Amino acid sequence: MTASSHDVVIMGGGLAGLTLAMQLKGRFPDLTILVIERHRHPVPLAAHKVGESTVEIAAHYFAHTLGLREHLERDHIHKFGFRFFFSDGKDDLANVTESGVRRVFPTPSYQLDRGVLENYLAEEALRRGIELRGGAVVRSFQIIQGDAPHTLRYADADGEHEAQARWLIDASGRAGLIRRKFDFTRDNGHHANAVWFRMEGRMDIDGWCNDADWQSRCVPPERWRSTNHMCGPGYWLWLIPLSSGAHSVGIVADAAMHPIEGMRTFDKAMQWMHKHQPLVARDLEKRRDGLLDFAFLRNYSYTTTRMFSADRWALTGEAGAFLDPFYSPGSDFIAIANTYITMLVGHDLAGEPVAPWARLYERLFFSFYENTLEMYRGQYPLFGDPEVMPIKVVWDYAYYWGVLCQLMFQNRLGDAALFAALGPELETARELNIAMQAFFRRWHAVSRQRNAGVMLDQGELDWFHQMNNGLHDELSHDDLVERLRTNVALLQSLAGGIVARAAEDDPDLADGVTPVPTPGPALFTRVA
Repeated sequence: MTASSHDVVIMGGGLAGLTLAMQLKGRFPDLTILVIERHRHPVPLAAHKVGESTVEIAAHYFAHTLGLREHLERDHIHKFGFRFFFSDGKDDLANVTESGVRRVFPTPSYQLDRGVLENYLAEEALRRGIELRGGAVVRSFQIIQGDAPHTLRYADADGEHEAQARWLIDASGRAGLIRRKFDFTRDNGHHANAVWFRMEGRMDIDGWCNDADWQSRCVPPERWRSTNHMCGPGYWLWLIPLSSGAHSVGIVADAAMHPIEGMRTFDKAMQWMHKHQPLVARDLEKRRDGLLDFAFLRNYSYTTTRMFSADRWALTGEAGAFLDPFYSPGSDFIAIANTYITMLVGHDLAGEPVAPWARLYERLFFSFYENTLEMYRGQYPLFGDPEVMPIKVVWDYAYYWGVLCQLMFQNRLGDAALFAALGPELETARELNIAMQAFFRRWHAVSRQRNAGVMLDQGELDWFHQMNNGLHDELSHDDLVERLRTNVALLQSLAGGIVARAAEDDPDLADGVTPVPTPGPALFTRVA
C-alpha cells in the first residue's frame, strides 16, 4: 500500500470536484491537490447528468473565475436564452403563447455538452498541476477533529493507497459520501422526478411551424439554441442542443401529478409525449434509431444539514444539496459552494480561525438555497399557465439578477461587512420572494389561462434588459450597496405591479396583499 500526503483531497472528479480543484489551484498555486474519481477519463458522452444548460452565474464562473472562456466559445453553444411554450396537448406553435427573447441578452450563457466539458476539465486540471486518479474507488475515510490530517483509503489499477489530507472535500455527487456517512440528508419538501435522454442529430424546432410571422419573431431565427421549455400543468419538457450534434430531451414533473411509472422507459416516455407534447413526439418518432441513452431519477431534490466545517471538510455539488433543473441552478450552486470552500482554505492558510467563517458561509449558502427553493416548491401545478408563468419567470429572474448575481459577479459572496450593511434590504427581498411565490399560486387558482398565439418578448422590457446588461459592471463597495438597494426597491415596485396586473381580472387577489398594488416596471402587454 502506498501512502501520500496532500493539502486537499477531493473525493469526486466530475464537474464540481474538477472545477473546485482548478479554482483552488488558481488561487493558491502551491497547494498540493489530489482528485479521486471512480470513472476513467475520457468519460463517455452520456446522459448521466440532469441538464446541460448554464445561466449567468455558472457562465461567469466558468469563463472568468476558471479562465475557460476560450473553451466555452470554441466547443459549446451560445444559448439563445430560456424559451417557454405553453403547448400541452397542442401541435401548432403559432397558436400558443411563447415567452422568451427575440434577440439574445447581452450577458452570455451556454449550452454545455457535459461529457465534452468534463473531459476538457480533466485534461486542464492535469496541465495546471493537479493530481487526478481516475478509475479509483474510495474504500474508507476518517474525519479527524482538531489539527491532525484526515485519512482515507482508495484503490485503483495500481493497487491500494492511503492518503492524508488537511482538507477533505466531498464532490462525489449523489453518492454523497460524507452526507450519507453522517446522515445529513434531509427532505426539502419538493418532490419531483425526471427522465432524460440524448437523441442523435439536431431537433429543428424552427421548422416545426410554417407560419412566416412565427418564424420571423426571433433574430436570428434560431430557437433551437435556446433551452426550450414545453410547458404544461405539473411538468416541463426541455430541449437542449449539444455541441456534439445530439439533442438532449428531458421531462421533469411533479411526482403526484405525473408519476414516474408513466415515463420511466423510452417507450413510456414517448407515449406520454404523444399525449402532452405531440410536436416533440412526432419529431422523435422520425429518429427513434438515433436514441443514444436514457436515464431517470426519482425525487431528485434534497438538502443537507451541513456544508462546511471548521474541522476542514466540506461538501460541494450534488454531494451536498440539489434544487431542480428548472432555471439550471445546479452549476450556479457548484460555483457558490466552491467559492466558499476556496475562501475557507484561504483563511486556514493565513492562520486564521476557520470556525466563524465556516458558520457564516454555511448560513449564507443555505439562505441562497432556501430562497431559490421557494421558486420550485409547490409551484409545478402553475407551470402550464400561459398568463401567470411568464410573469413568474420575469419575477424569478429579476430576483436572481438583482440580488444573487450581483454578489457573485462582484466577488462579494463572503463580504461580511456588506451583508451587515444590507441586512434589512436582503431580508425584505427574501420575505418578498416568499410572498410573491405564494401569490403566484393564488393567481393561478383563478387564472383564465388565456393562451393566445403571441410572443412575449422579455427583451422589450427595458428595465429587465438593463438589469441583465449591467451584470458585468465593476462596482465599488458603495456602488454595490446602492445597486442592491435600488434593486430591492425595484422588486418591491415590481411586486406591486404584478398584483395590480392580476387584480385587473380578479380584484379579490389584491385583498390583504403587501405591498399595496401599484403600477410598477413595465410588464408584457395583456393579451385579450
